[in-house]
Amino acid sequence: MAQHASKPALRPANPHFSSGPCAKRPGYSIAALEGAMLGRSHRAKLPKARLAEVITRSRALLGMPEDWRLGIVPASDTGAVELALWSLLGARPVDVLAFESFSEGWANDIVKQLKLRDARVLAAPYGELPDLAAVDPTHDVVFTWNGTTSGVRVPDADWIAADREGLAICDATSAAFAMRLAWDKLDVVTWSWQKVLGGEGAHGMLALSPRAVARLETYQPPWPLPKIFRLTKGGKLIEGVFQGETINTPSMLGVEDALDGLRWAERIGGLPALIARAEASLATVAAWVEGSHWAEFLARDARTRSCTSICLAIKAPWFRALAPAAQAEAAKKIATLLEVEGVAFDIASYRDAPPGLRIWAGATVEPSDIAALLPWLDWAEAAISAQYANAAAE
Repeated sequence: MAQHASKPALRPANPHFSSGPCAKRPGYSIAALEGAMLGRSHRAKLPKARLAEVITRSRALLGMPEDWRLGIVPASDTGAVELALWSLLGARPVDVLAFESFSEGWANDIVKQLKLRDARVLAAPYGELPDLAAVDPTHDVVFTWNGTTSGVRVPDADWIAADREGLAICDATSAAFAMRLAWDKLDVVTWSWQKVLGGEGAHGMLALSPRAVARLETYQPPWPLPKIFRLTKGGKLIEGVFQGETINTPSMLGVEDALDGLRWAERIGGLPALIARAEASLATVAAWVEGSHWAEFLARDARTRSCTSICLAIKAPWFRALAPAAQAEAAKKIATLLEVEGVAFDIASYRDAPPGLRIWAGATVEPSDIAALLPWLDWAEAAISAQYANAAAE
């Protein structure tokens, strides 16, 4: 393999840049799980207290309003979002913002599975946001705060009307704990343990405003709801779900791991410190992109660039001259070369996204590791571009 540059001397101390499951917190050890309530019923007093502790610490870290409910639900963020969609939608028209893979999935579920006739899909290509001003405040709105597969986030919640009639349902799975959420403009917020705090998968978090609770208690969807989606009984909210009584059996090992991440976040300074770490990594990448001859942000507007799932497009002429399938292959080769070198794992772009790279920079990732990674990106691009140049010359 032709290589035109020496390998960088400095390597990331932690090469884990996957967008989920994400890097464990700095200094993590499996010893953190020694107190896990293994072999115990999750309904027993002490295990249930652990579940309630996840809820309490999460609320405090995020600055959630006192009158909101927060519960642990099955199936990670996907389960939390689906629970909200199937339980709450249909009472009024709904607008869905679709600008990356997961938000497109929610749009598909609403239009093709729930078959809501009064659904509008406000779409935008990867790298852009839909027209936020087009959202009707009399409609429910479903959106992702941060597009994990596109690296695009909403810049704020100013576009959501304070006097809205509909509910604002927000998938915040790669935003919670790394971005400030406008609780006064939201009604449903979901996330999973496996993103910004580096927890394990399988469990989701569902936060409900008083307006969302009122919808649940006064509206009965016309379709049947499976047991894991039921939040009411006899027209009243099942309060136990929001006190640590999970709908199905949780992993107590996962619970202990989630608590470890939450306690770490508290030790380093809470939400401001978590946000600062992610934003510092984004700033480091932005400075590098500014001088790069081959890489650019997939998010075109600096105000919408994610500080967690940083998505890069390849602008080099050699790359753009390739056919689409060859571009995907070339981008994958860059990611594979970095993995072989042991400096970056799992940074290929999402399968539905434009070919490029995706670097997780959530709070558990050290900004110093992001800085150490960037020269390796240059090295890998030079090596792969040389391969293509040699092949063209033969």
